Amino acid sequence: MDIKSKLWIEIDGEPVFGRGRRFLLQAIETYGSINRAAKEINISYRKAWSYIKAMEERLGIKLVERHAGGKNGGGAVLTKEAREFIRKYEMMENGIRKLVDERFRKIFGEEAVRKKRF
Repeated sequence: MDIKSKLWIEIDGEPVFGRGRRFLLQAIETYGSINRAAKEINISYRKAWSYIKAMEERLGIKLVERHAGGKNGGGAVLTKEAREFIRKYEMMENGIRKLVDERFRKIFGEEAVRKKRF
């Protein structure tokens, strides 16, 4: 048995960052393309771009550097600030996961968790 939790960041009640947006930024880092990243996580380019724009506006930092296409092609890369933000978010996510796991075991007991009994 596993327990799952979700973590996201909001500013003034508006979503800023969570697992899906982290996947988008990581896919941009991997593929060097917003379009390819959007396809990888099964969203439209337009939606990906709206997520990036909203994150940048709400966080007040540039996350993605875009390069227009042309003879040498275009692309996109994450900024240093984006990579640092993702690193910190992952640290927070891992910390919360550990706390939730500890709490789960405390409430349900290690033996019950192993045997899947409540």
